[in-house]
Amino acid sequence: MAITGVDRLKDALKPGQRLLGLDVGAKTIGLALSDARLSVASPVDTIRRRKFTDDAKHLARMIAAEDVGGLVIGLPVEMSGREGPRCQSVRQFADNLLQVIALPVAFWDERLSTAAVERVLIEEADMSRKRRAEVVDKMAAAYILQGALDAM
Repeated sequence: MAITGVDRLKDALKPGQRLLGLDVGAKTIGLALSDARLSVASPVDTIRRRKFTDDAKHLARMIAAEDVGGLVIGLPVEMSGREGPRCQSVRQFADNLLQVIALPVAFWDERLSTAAVERVLIEEADMSRKRRAEVVDKMAAAYILQGALDAM
């Protein structure tokens, strides 16, 4: 499929299909799923990155099992608004993924998503550093996906 804007992503879905949110990092990929009504994002899993083919297979299995019709991928734009090397890496990941998974993809500006999630986990959930490390990526993916859902 193709890369599209979040505003057009909803139109590309069949009724009842869900969106999968991805927070793509160097070592992990946080995953979150929307509900079928496209109103609520829930954290699901964190993939420890290996080879791209392994990561793509894991994503393909989840997409099939959860009736996913599109992807929202967090784009780590710099605070200045510039797209740096991390954005290039995420865009390359999306391009590679589109070679093996035929779904529409939209990017969502994820500036400060991990910081916002960390703050909530520290201040409100009072989680230990070890426990935060286990959940922060999938929580960041849910934060990214929820932002896109709200914009729709």
